[in-house]
Amino acid sequence: MKVGIVGSGNVGAGAANAMVLRGVAREIVLVDINVKRAQAEAEDILHAVPFSPHAVAVHAGEYSDLDDCSVVVITAGVAQRPGETRLELLGRNAAIFKSMVPQIVASAPDAVLLVATNPVDIMTHLTAHYAVPLGVPRQRIIGSGTTLDTARFRAILGRYLDVDPEHVHAYVLGEHGDSEVLAWSLATVGTVPLEDYVRARGIDLSAEARHVVDDGVRHAAYRIIDGKGSTYYGIGAALARVTQAVLRDQRALLTVSAPVAEMGDVHDITFAMPSLIGGDGLIAMLPAPLDNQEEAELVASARMLRQALDDLAAAGGI
Repeated sequence: MKVGIVGSGNVGAGAANAMVLRGVAREIVLVDINVKRAQAEAEDILHAVPFSPHAVAVHAGEYSDLDDCSVVVITAGVAQRPGETRLELLGRNAAIFKSMVPQIVASAPDAVLLVATNPVDIMTHLTAHYAVPLGVPRQRIIGSGTTLDTARFRAILGRYLDVDPEHVHAYVLGEHGDSEVLAWSLATVGTVPLEDYVRARGIDLSAEARHVVDDGVRHAAYRIIDGKGSTYYGIGAALARVTQAVLRDQRALLTVSAPVAEMGDVHDITFAMPSLIGGDGLIAMLPAPLDNQEEAELVASARMLRQALDDLAAAGGI
Protein backbone atom coordinates (compact mmCIF):
# COMPACT_ATOMS: atom_id res chain seq x y z
CA MET A 1 0.00 0.00 0.00
CA LYS A 2 2.11 2.82 -1.39
CA VAL A 3 0.90 6.41 -1.64
CA GLY A 4 2.52 9.29 -3.47
CA ILE A 5 1.86 12.92 -2.60
CA VAL A 6 2.85 15.50 -5.20
CA GLY A 7 3.17 18.84 -3.43
CA SER A 8 4.72 19.03 0.03
CA GLY A 9 3.21 22.27 1.26
CA ASN A 10 0.89 22.45 4.23
CA VAL A 11 -1.89 20.41 2.58
CA GLY A 12 0.37 17.66 1.25
CA ALA A 13 2.30 17.37 4.50
CA GLY A 14 -0.93 17.49 6.50
CA ALA A 15 -2.34 14.64 4.42
CA ALA A 16 0.83 12.58 4.88
CA ASN A 17 0.77 13.12 8.63
CA ALA A 18 -2.90 12.14 8.85
CA MET A 19 -2.20 8.99 6.83
CA VAL A 20 0.61 8.00 9.19
CA LEU A 21 -1.46 8.55 12.33
CA ARG A 22 -4.43 6.63 10.85
CA GLY A 23 -2.20 3.83 9.59
CA VAL A 24 -3.53 4.24 6.08
CA ALA A 25 -0.43 3.27 4.06
CA ARG A 26 2.77 1.28 4.38
CA GLU A 27 4.85 3.70 2.30
CA ILE A 28 4.46 7.40 1.57
CA VAL A 29 6.64 9.31 -0.86
CA LEU A 30 6.59 13.11 -1.01
CA VAL A 31 7.43 14.79 -4.31
CA ASP A 32 7.93 18.52 -4.65
CA ILE A 33 9.83 20.95 -6.85
CA ASN A 34 11.23 22.24 -3.54
CA VAL A 35 13.25 19.13 -2.73
CA LYS A 36 14.55 20.51 0.56
CA ARG A 37 10.98 21.14 1.78
CA ALA A 38 9.90 17.62 0.78
CA GLN A 39 12.86 16.08 2.59
CA ALA A 40 12.21 18.13 5.72
CA GLU A 41 8.51 17.28 5.80
CA ALA A 42 9.25 13.59 5.26
CA GLU A 43 11.75 13.55 8.11
CA ASP A 44 9.38 15.37 10.46
CA ILE A 45 6.46 13.04 9.62
CA LEU A 46 8.69 9.98 9.98
CA HIS A 47 9.10 10.88 13.63
CA ALA A 48 5.36 10.31 14.13
CA VAL A 49 5.56 6.71 12.89
CA PRO A 50 6.02 5.23 16.41
CA PHE A 51 2.53 6.57 17.17
CA SER A 52 1.04 4.90 14.08
CA PRO A 53 -0.85 1.58 14.25
CA HIS A 54 1.93 0.07 12.11
CA ALA A 55 5.29 0.91 10.57
CA VAL A 56 5.25 3.33 7.65
CA ALA A 57 8.17 4.21 5.39
CA VAL A 58 8.10 7.97 4.75
CA HIS A 59 10.55 9.59 2.37
CA ALA A 60 10.99 12.27 -0.27
CA GLY A 61 11.47 11.37 -3.89
CA GLU A 62 11.08 12.26 -7.56
CA TYR A 63 8.34 11.43 -10.06
CA SER A 64 10.10 8.14 -10.83
CA ASP A 65 9.67 7.14 -7.18
CA LEU A 66 5.88 7.09 -7.64
CA ASP A 67 6.18 3.68 -9.29
CA ASP A 68 3.84 1.06 -7.76
CA CYS A 69 1.73 3.72 -6.01
CA SER A 70 -1.90 2.72 -5.58
CA VAL A 71 -2.90 6.34 -4.99
CA VAL A 72 -1.22 9.60 -5.96
CA VAL A 73 -2.54 12.66 -4.16
CA ILE A 74 -2.01 15.91 -6.06
CA THR A 75 -1.79 19.05 -3.94
CA ALA A 76 0.72 20.98 -6.06
CA GLY A 77 -0.19 24.33 -7.57
CA VAL A 78 0.37 28.05 -7.30
CA ALA A 79 -1.32 30.58 -5.06
CA GLN A 80 -3.20 33.61 -6.32
CA ARG A 81 -1.05 36.70 -6.83
CA PRO A 82 -2.18 40.14 -5.67
CA GLY A 83 -4.45 41.59 -8.34
CA GLU A 84 -4.61 38.31 -10.27
CA THR A 85 -7.99 37.20 -11.54
CA ARG A 86 -9.39 33.74 -10.86
CA LEU A 87 -9.12 32.97 -14.58
CA GLU A 88 -5.45 33.95 -14.63
CA LEU A 89 -4.81 31.71 -11.63
CA LEU A 90 -6.62 28.87 -13.37
CA GLY A 91 -4.49 29.37 -16.46
CA ARG A 92 -1.25 29.12 -14.49
CA ASN A 93 -2.36 26.01 -12.64
CA ALA A 94 -3.62 24.45 -15.87
CA ALA A 95 -0.15 24.93 -17.37
CA ILE A 96 1.43 23.24 -14.36
CA PHE A 97 -0.97 20.29 -14.57
CA LYS A 98 -0.40 19.93 -18.31
CA SER A 99 3.26 19.28 -17.56
CA MET A 100 2.87 17.46 -14.24
CA VAL A 101 0.06 14.97 -14.90
CA PRO A 102 1.84 13.10 -17.75
CA GLN A 103 4.90 12.69 -15.51
CA ILE A 104 2.76 11.23 -12.74
CA VAL A 105 0.97 8.88 -15.13
CA ALA A 106 4.25 7.73 -16.68
CA SER A 107 5.52 6.61 -13.28
CA ALA A 108 2.24 5.44 -11.72
CA PRO A 109 0.00 4.35 -14.61
CA ASP A 110 -2.24 2.20 -12.40
CA ALA A 111 -2.74 4.67 -9.55
CA VAL A 112 -5.94 6.40 -8.56
CA LEU A 113 -5.30 10.13 -8.94
CA LEU A 114 -6.77 12.13 -6.04
CA VAL A 115 -6.73 15.88 -6.71
CA ALA A 116 -6.79 18.47 -3.92
CA THR A 117 -5.41 21.55 -5.70
CA ASN A 118 -7.94 24.40 -5.76
CA PRO A 119 -10.26 25.15 -7.40
CA VAL A 120 -10.51 21.40 -6.96
CA ASP A 121 -13.51 20.68 -9.19
CA ILE A 122 -11.93 22.41 -12.17
CA MET A 123 -8.46 21.00 -11.48
CA THR A 124 -9.94 17.48 -11.27
CA HIS A 125 -11.67 18.09 -14.60
CA LEU A 126 -8.35 19.23 -16.10
CA THR A 127 -6.50 16.24 -14.64
CA ALA A 128 -8.92 13.97 -16.48
CA HIS A 129 -8.46 16.06 -19.65
CA TYR A 130 -4.71 15.38 -19.52
CA ALA A 131 -4.70 11.83 -18.09
CA VAL A 132 -7.51 10.03 -19.92
CA PRO A 133 -5.79 10.33 -23.35
CA LEU A 134 -2.78 8.64 -21.71
CA GLY A 135 -4.89 5.60 -20.85
CA VAL A 136 -6.05 6.38 -17.32
CA PRO A 137 -9.68 5.25 -16.87
CA ARG A 138 -11.92 8.19 -15.93
CA GLN A 139 -13.14 6.51 -12.75
CA ARG A 140 -9.58 6.53 -11.40
CA ILE A 141 -9.50 10.35 -11.38
CA ILE A 142 -11.32 11.95 -8.46
CA GLY A 143 -11.03 15.12 -6.42
CA SER A 144 -11.36 15.83 -2.73
CA GLY A 145 -14.56 17.65 -3.66
CA THR A 146 -16.72 18.58 -0.68
CA THR A 147 -15.42 15.86 1.63
CA LEU A 148 -14.06 18.62 3.88
CA ASP A 149 -17.23 20.73 3.59
CA THR A 150 -19.32 17.67 4.45
CA ALA A 151 -17.13 17.07 7.51
CA ARG A 152 -17.56 20.71 8.52
CA PHE A 153 -21.33 20.41 8.15
CA ARG A 154 -21.43 17.30 10.32
CA ALA A 155 -19.07 18.72 12.93
CA ILE A 156 -20.88 22.05 13.28
CA LEU A 157 -24.35 20.51 13.15
CA GLY A 158 -23.31 17.85 15.66
CA ARG A 159 -22.06 20.52 18.03
CA TYR A 160 -25.30 22.47 17.65
CA LEU A 161 -27.43 19.37 18.27
CA ASP A 162 -25.11 18.08 21.03
CA VAL A 163 -24.69 14.79 19.15
CA ASP A 164 -21.53 12.91 18.20
CA PRO A 165 -20.86 14.05 14.59
CA GLU A 166 -20.21 10.42 13.65
CA HIS A 167 -23.98 9.90 13.91
CA VAL A 168 -24.91 13.03 11.97
CA HIS A 169 -25.42 12.13 8.31
CA ALA A 170 -25.42 15.29 6.22
CA TYR A 171 -23.89 16.21 2.86
CA VAL A 172 -22.54 19.24 1.05
CA LEU A 173 -22.85 18.91 -2.72
CA GLY A 174 -21.75 20.76 -5.85
CA GLU A 175 -18.74 23.04 -6.01
CA HIS A 176 -16.14 23.11 -3.27
CA GLY A 177 -16.59 26.84 -2.89
CA ASP A 178 -19.09 29.63 -2.48
CA SER A 179 -21.84 27.97 -4.55
CA GLU A 180 -21.80 24.71 -2.58
CA VAL A 181 -25.18 23.30 -1.50
CA LEU A 182 -25.87 22.18 2.06
CA ALA A 183 -28.42 19.39 1.58
CA TRP A 184 -30.55 20.01 4.66
CA SER A 185 -33.38 17.92 3.27
CA LEU A 186 -31.20 14.78 3.33
CA ALA A 187 -29.79 15.26 6.86
CA THR A 188 -30.47 12.62 9.51
CA VAL A 189 -29.36 11.92 13.06
CA GLY A 190 -28.81 8.19 13.04
CA THR A 191 -31.84 6.94 11.15
CA VAL A 192 -34.08 9.86 12.19
CA PRO A 193 -34.72 12.70 9.72
CA LEU A 194 -33.31 15.94 11.07
CA GLU A 195 -36.69 17.70 11.20
CA ASP A 196 -38.15 14.86 13.27
CA TYR A 197 -35.14 14.76 15.57
CA VAL A 198 -35.17 18.45 16.45
CA ARG A 199 -38.93 18.38 16.94
CA ALA A 200 -38.68 15.45 19.36
CA ARG A 201 -35.79 17.04 21.25
CA GLY A 202 -37.25 20.54 21.32
CA ILE A 203 -34.28 22.05 19.46
CA ASP A 204 -34.59 25.31 17.54
CA LEU A 205 -33.81 24.79 13.87
CA SER A 206 -35.38 27.96 12.53
CA ALA A 207 -34.13 29.72 9.39
CA GLU A 208 -31.93 31.88 11.59
CA ALA A 209 -30.37 28.83 13.28
CA ARG A 210 -29.76 27.19 9.91
CA HIS A 211 -28.11 30.38 8.66
CA VAL A 212 -25.62 30.25 11.54
CA VAL A 213 -24.71 26.64 10.67
CA ASP A 214 -24.57 27.43 6.94
CA ASP A 215 -22.25 30.37 7.56
CA GLY A 216 -20.05 28.20 9.76
CA VAL A 217 -19.64 25.70 6.94
CA ARG A 218 -19.60 27.95 3.88
CA HIS A 219 -17.20 30.58 5.21
CA ALA A 220 -14.97 28.38 7.38
CA ALA A 221 -11.98 28.64 5.05
CA TYR A 222 -12.14 32.44 4.99
CA ARG A 223 -12.01 32.64 8.77
CA ILE A 224 -9.24 30.10 9.09
CA ILE A 225 -7.12 31.70 6.38
CA ASP A 226 -7.65 35.10 7.98
CA GLY A 227 -6.43 33.73 11.30
CA LYS A 228 -3.49 31.54 10.29
CA GLY A 229 -2.91 31.85 6.56
CA SER A 230 -4.19 28.50 5.24
CA THR A 231 -6.23 25.40 6.01
CA TYR A 232 -4.57 22.01 6.21
CA TYR A 233 -5.61 19.84 9.17
CA GLY A 234 -9.18 19.26 7.98
CA ILE A 235 -8.32 18.71 4.32
CA GLY A 236 -5.37 16.52 5.32
CA ALA A 237 -7.73 14.25 7.27
CA ALA A 238 -10.22 14.23 4.38
CA LEU A 239 -7.52 13.18 1.91
CA ALA A 240 -6.40 10.43 4.29
CA ARG A 241 -9.99 9.18 4.50
CA VAL A 242 -10.47 9.05 0.71
CA THR A 243 -7.09 7.36 0.30
CA GLN A 244 -8.05 4.78 2.91
CA ALA A 245 -11.28 4.03 1.04
CA VAL A 246 -9.29 3.33 -2.12
CA LEU A 247 -6.47 1.32 -0.57
CA ARG A 248 -8.86 -0.90 1.40
CA ASP A 249 -11.53 -1.06 -1.29
CA GLN A 250 -14.05 0.04 1.31
CA ARG A 251 -17.01 1.02 -0.89
CA ALA A 252 -17.26 4.18 1.20
CA LEU A 253 -19.86 6.86 0.51
CA LEU A 254 -17.95 10.13 0.08
CA THR A 255 -18.68 13.47 -1.59
CA VAL A 256 -15.73 13.51 -3.97
CA SER A 257 -15.39 15.47 -7.20
CA ALA A 258 -16.39 13.17 -10.05
CA PRO A 259 -17.68 13.54 -13.62
CA VAL A 260 -21.29 14.61 -14.08
CA ALA A 261 -22.57 14.18 -17.62
CA GLU A 262 -25.69 16.28 -17.05
CA MET A 263 -27.07 18.47 -14.29
CA GLY A 264 -30.18 20.35 -15.34
CA ASP A 265 -29.22 22.22 -18.50
CA VAL A 266 -25.48 21.88 -17.82
CA HIS A 267 -23.32 19.21 -19.44
CA ASP A 268 -19.87 17.73 -18.84
CA ILE A 269 -18.68 19.10 -15.51
CA THR A 270 -16.91 17.71 -12.47
CA PHE A 271 -18.24 18.34 -8.98
CA ALA A 272 -19.27 16.64 -5.76
CA MET A 273 -22.15 14.23 -5.34
CA PRO A 274 -22.51 11.24 -2.99
CA SER A 275 -20.27 8.61 -4.54
CA LEU A 276 -19.17 5.07 -3.80
CA ILE A 277 -15.37 4.90 -3.63
CA GLY A 278 -13.30 1.71 -3.72
CA GLY A 279 -10.09 0.20 -5.02
CA ASP A 280 -10.52 1.47 -8.58
CA GLY A 281 -11.67 4.92 -7.52
CA LEU A 282 -15.22 5.87 -8.44
CA ILE A 283 -17.62 2.91 -8.40
CA ALA A 284 -20.88 4.81 -8.78
CA MET A 285 -22.36 8.25 -8.27
CA LEU A 286 -25.59 8.03 -6.29
CA PRO A 287 -28.72 10.11 -6.84
CA ALA A 288 -29.52 12.78 -4.26
CA PRO A 289 -33.27 13.39 -3.84
CA LEU A 290 -33.06 17.09 -3.01
CA ASP A 291 -35.93 19.49 -2.49
CA ASN A 292 -36.74 21.98 -5.26
CA GLN A 293 -34.69 24.84 -3.82
CA GLU A 294 -31.62 22.68 -3.28
CA GLU A 295 -31.96 21.24 -6.77
CA ALA A 296 -32.03 24.76 -8.24
CA GLU A 297 -28.98 25.73 -6.19
CA LEU A 298 -27.12 22.65 -7.42
CA VAL A 299 -27.86 23.51 -11.05
CA ALA A 300 -26.64 27.07 -10.40
CA SER A 301 -23.42 25.64 -8.94
CA ALA A 302 -23.01 23.49 -12.05
CA ARG A 303 -23.52 26.51 -14.33
CA MET A 304 -20.85 28.45 -12.49
CA LEU A 305 -18.31 25.65 -12.95
CA ARG A 306 -19.24 25.18 -16.62
CA GLN A 307 -18.76 28.89 -17.23
CA ALA A 308 -15.32 28.81 -15.60
CA LEU A 309 -14.29 25.90 -17.85
CA ASP A 310 -15.63 27.66 -20.93
CA ASP A 311 -13.79 30.87 -20.01
CA LEU A 312 -10.57 28.92 -19.48
CA ALA A 313 -10.95 27.22 -22.85
CA ALA A 314 -11.65 30.55 -24.57
CA ALA A 315 -8.47 31.98 -23.02
CA GLY A 316 -6.44 29.09 -24.40
CA GLY A 317 -5.85 27.55 -20.97
CA ILE A 318 -7.02 24.07 -21.97
